[in-house]
Amino acid sequence: MSDFKTIDDLDVQGKRVLVRCDLNVPMRDGRITDMTRIDRSLPTIKELLAAGAGVIVMSHFGRPKGERVRELTLEPVARALGEALGTDVIFAGDCIGPEAESAAEAVSGGGVALLENLRFHGQEETNDAEFAGKLAELGHLYVNDAFSCAHRAHASTEAIAKLLPSAAGRLMQAELDALSSALDNPVHPVAALVGGAKISTKMTVLGHLVSKVDVLIIGGGMANTFLHAQGIDVGKSLCETDMADAATDIMSKAVAAGCEVVLPIDAVVAKEFAEGVETQTVLLDAVPPDAMILDVGPASIADLMGRLKGCKTLVWNGPLGAFETKPFDTATNAVAREAAALTGDKQLLSVAGGGDTVAALANAGVQDKFSYVSTAGGAFLEWLEGRELPGVAALRRGD
Repeated sequence: MSDFKTIDDLDVQGKRVLVRCDLNVPMRDGRITDMTRIDRSLPTIKELLAAGAGVIVMSHFGRPKGERVRELTLEPVARALGEALGTDVIFAGDCIGPEAESAAEAVSGGGVALLENLRFHGQEETNDAEFAGKLAELGHLYVNDAFSCAHRAHASTEAIAKLLPSAAGRLMQAELDALSSALDNPVHPVAALVGGAKISTKMTVLGHLVSKVDVLIIGGGMANTFLHAQGIDVGKSLCETDMADAATDIMSKAVAAGCEVVLPIDAVVAKEFAEGVETQTVLLDAVPPDAMILDVGPASIADLMGRLKGCKTLVWNGPLGAFETKPFDTATNAVAREAAALTGDKQLLSVAGGGDTVAALANAGVQDKFSYVSTAGGAFLEWLEGRELPGVAALRRGD
């Protein structure tokens, strides 16, 4: 974190601190169904309060497209945040203007306020300088604790950082530390496991990773496209035949970079995608023409588990199979548990991220047993692509 300012660089005593969190939590019938993002925001808020600051929390929620949408108010989140903190949280009915100013004034001597959904104003997503100025007027300092929103140059993540003394919160700091350890300054050998449905959504990721890692493991529907590019008949499996040349290009880049690309050895196939269907384990040259590859087989699992034992760093994004439906979660579960065990034995630094990845690790029961699991989706992918994220760049020392 030497390149970035953190809370340690700020004197917050008696100051109002604007904290950008990601409280875009899943909600059903007005009730929050997963508190993860709220819970991960607590350390920064508590530390600032303990240091004598008044905290003004900002967040977006959903996609209201610049309109006030009652179903997308953050008011229920304010109540949940207060319960999690064990203190009252003042809710401001707007993020700028008189209501926001009143809430900010109320926490001048300490306490927490949550502003209404930033995206009720279209200027948030256009990174409008005037809107950012109105937000900045509410506080004295700015802390960004929302890595998951850092890939967007929005008013509350980028423009505001130019207007106030700014720093990374503890969640942002932990994220940047973990990602730096995994790819920027890793201990080799480094493996990356990239799965998911389509190669077309992760071409840039794969192209960047082959120059950074020693072993690139490809799973999920993406692997089918690579197999097809090598002339293997994948039956009725999900396969982007029009991406065969792109897959071949990735393989060539990997050879040039000295990166080994690992594809499945065998597969679990079925004639339909449903729980409890009849399955068959076959070698890749024996996939029935009327069947789909829905998971990698036991030989592939054993191969991957053996490879992990020889690695020191693992970056994981995406499942190996259609893990949402049993028994096609077998490979993802087995390899994830092996990675978790190696992590627990201090033999492996394991960093994972992306929406499907978090769900897959939770399904395997190891979401708390990796070195770090990022809840960021788009930001994590863009980091894997090697892009500089606007919300992170704005926190660099000297900026």
